[in-house]
Amino acid sequence: MTVRGLPLVLAHAAAALLAVGCLGSTLWHGLEEPSVALAFGVLVAVGELSRWSDGGEREPAPLGAAGALSYALLGQNAGQPTHHGVPQVVTVVLAAALAGCVPHVARGRGPTADHLTRRLLTAGFAAVCFQPVYDHGSLHGGGGPAYALLVVALLVLTTLCDAVLAAALAHSRTGWPFGPLLRDELRARLGIDSAVCATGAVMSLAVGVVGLWALPVFSLPLLLTQLSYRRYAAVRTTYRQTIASLARATEIAGYTPPGHARRVAALSRAVGRELGLSEPELTVLEYAALMHDIGQLSLVDPVPSGATAALPAEEQRRIALLGGAVVRQTGVDAAVAVVVERQADLYREQPVSARIVRTVNAYEEMAREEAGPGGPLSALERLRLGCARDYQPEVVESLARVLRHRGGAAVHPGGRLRGSPGRVPW
Repeated sequence: MTVRGLPLVLAHAAAALLAVGCLGSTLWHGLEEPSVALAFGVLVAVGELSRWSDGGEREPAPLGAAGALSYALLGQNAGQPTHHGVPQVVTVVLAAALAGCVPHVARGRGPTADHLTRRLLTAGFAAVCFQPVYDHGSLHGGGGPAYALLVVALLVLTTLCDAVLAAALAHSRTGWPFGPLLRDELRARLGIDSAVCATGAVMSLAVGVVGLWALPVFSLPLLLTQLSYRRYAAVRTTYRQTIASLARATEIAGYTPPGHARRVAALSRAVGRELGLSEPELTVLEYAALMHDIGQLSLVDPVPSGATAALPAEEQRRIALLGGAVVRQTGVDAAVAVVVERQADLYREQPVSARIVRTVNAYEEMAREEAGPGGPLSALERLRLGCARDYQPEVVESLARVLRHRGGAAVHPGGRLRGSPGRVPW
């Protein structure tokens, strides 16, 4: 086990110990207020049943998250104090989450261990912060502004802790920089996660006043929000597929080899992630990489193998400018057109996304020219030799690290190339 993977192991171990301990305690002492536990358990299970796994959102089961948090922060039911504690909260959330995940597992799209780990640890954290304070008796007076503020404050704190946990798990699993991952997680909290926090707070407060009838009333808006996000995700997927289809025009016309744009886009996104680009920047980078060769359609005769990196600088700039003009006519984000237009400039004058596309495109072309297992190594060596003018050294080093993680060529810290003569990492 590497040091990088230690947070992943610790988080899973902590979730497992918490689940076993709380389950044992609940079985030993029995359930307090079974009707309340059943109502919140059903709510969490319904949220997990309605989860989605391909929408690209940070929280795939927002109703389940809101239900788990509201139960953890529940102190009253229709004006009467509740008596469930931390172990029962964790047990109910665990049982409901597992029950709601059964259909997804049966279809081969079950939740990851990270998802269940975050669900248990965040619910447990919120319960540990709230339940002992409430059971102490200082909040039994019926709530009031102080009570509401405490619930909201704990929800915000729990959300921040969940963002840190999510970033740490992603860093351990992928090796991507922790800082940008945490920034993206915090930024995502301004989206549907803010609705999760608000709904969780309102649910716990409303149940305290009117009882369990508040659950279906306040669940409906979040379900509608979730439906809207799913439709938005479908539109976004269609949009990306349209761009990918447009990028294949150069392949169909015989200007570039099959799969070239797709390989450059995948590798560019990985390099951008390694350099710490945000999610919006990565999206622009991916679209620009898919369409970076669209300007070749203006050529009378195709460049052999579509290798524009070997063309004179002026010809590269002309193709890039024509490509940017085409992109602008498609209605794609203007930032994508800027990256396509600037990819042939000197790297000191380029935005970082254009530097990445230029470097990855050159690597892909050079590695394809070099037959045999030494092609990636030779391509990296040529990129390093061109760092004085054409390629940014930091981008080349990031590309080398990405290739190393993918099992391809790597660069020794001292500058010596090394690698395994296995598959080319495309």
